[in-house]
Amino acid sequence: MTSNSDFLEPKTSDEVQSNQLLKYLQTQSPDVLSHVAKTASPQVKDVISHNVQGLLGMLPADRFNVQITTDREHLAHLLGSAMMTGYFLRQMEQRMELEETLTESFWGD
Repeated sequence: MTSNSDFLEPKTSDEVQSNQLLKYLQTQSPDVLSHVAKTASPQVKDVISHNVQGLLGMLPADRFNVQITTDREHLAHLLGSAMMTGYFLRQMEQRMELEETLTESFWGD
């Protein structure tokens, strides 16, 4: 089953051939993608939230009524960026956990 998310749709056939991650994501079911998203730690979600807020330029909600308008292509790039940030952060989180485990195993508690 292939995901129908528009941001996973390639612009050209050359893009599909050169982007292995895009090919992999397109083969995943929505259930798998949803499960992966749910397993992100609160720390990863917090960093992604701050990253997206920084990209959009967040103003205090109690003083400003902010509306953001964009087109589909720019929104797709924003979503793709957030996804890649999430994958990167999860890999770094796993690396940190592995280093902590190895340090504890080597040095003891």
